[in-house]
Amino acid sequence: MSIEPFWVQVNEPTLRQGDYLPGCIVPIPVFDPTSYGKNSQIQDVQIEVNELDLIVLTQSCDLDNKKVSQVVLCAIYPIPEFEENNESFKKKGKWNEVLSSRIEGLHLLASPTNPENNREALVVNFREIYTLPYEYTLKQATELGSRWRLKSPYLEHLSQAFARLFMRVGLPSSIPRF
Repeated sequence: MSIEPFWVQVNEPTLRQGDYLPGCIVPIPVFDPTSYGKNSQIQDVQIEVNELDLIVLTQSCDLDNKKVSQVVLCAIYPIPEFEENNESFKKKGKWNEVLSSRIEGLHLLASPTNPENNREALVVNFREIYTLPYEYTLKQATELGSRWRLKSPYLEHLSQAFARLFMRVGLPSSIPRF
């Protein structure tokens, strides 16, 4: 079975939703909960700097029209790397649950280079959301030179999956089942 490519390579000084940006420097505040002072103010905050692969989630129209100063991005991992830190995903059938949208907060994208091999798929973790300054993110994208960009309709599917995570509503009760 031949799988249509999810990605296209681009080499341009623009930033779009669905751009795959490996090796981004991301500052992460780290603090000791015991370091709270009076009025619950944090007394001691350290900044850890991580290098992460990210995918752009901010809408392309907002990026094009410079309506944002910060870009929303999520972490994206190759399956084996994700499994290293999430042992339960090594279990048989777990990735099929993600593929069927039964596990909220995760989304699978075919590999840019080998879409037929599902073990080379990429996992977008919507629970690892970051914001980075627009100018930094654009510079990072431009300096990569040739990079991968998610194609339509896979881009819209990613965006819809991200939205589904936030539009869930839990009700205290419901109409009885028929």
